[in-house]
Amino acid sequence: MTNIPGDFPGMPGPSNSAAARQQVSTPAILLMVTAGLGLAGALLGLVQSMLGMGGIPPETLNDPNLQQLRPWLERSQSFGAIGNLFTLALSGVTLFGALKMKNLENFGLAMAASIIAIIPCFGPCCCIGIPAGIWSLVVLNKPEVKSAFR
Repeated sequence: MTNIPGDFPGMPGPSNSAAARQQVSTPAILLMVTAGLGLAGALLGLVQSMLGMGGIPPETLNDPNLQQLRPWLERSQSFGAIGNLFTLALSGVTLFGALKMKNLENFGLAMAASIIAIIPCFGPCCCIGIPAGIWSLVVLNKPEVKSAFR
């Protein structure tokens, strides 16, 4: 009886590649959803800032109940188009990395996408991104998944 190299656990082969592809599929899809939401939000914010609709109304800034938040509100308003462009770029990297992860093509980019998704306020859509990024990192660091990447 001949043994096929893919029949042994931990050895590269067609069965291990299929198992790794199955393991990365769901976290990669969640990263894609995260990136899609980040892209949509950044594009909307960019359009709003270009049309002058992204500003905080003066009555909100002058509200006596919000005086402690005024410096933060003014700072967040100043990011405008630049902040949206930054989020757009990070969302793009996350989407591209998630696509590469799903196809088991570029381990480094998949890791970068997972890490970007975890960073709050810098990653796209952190409500979904943090758990998806952590899950992705856990899956990507499994030896059988690492060895399946081309």
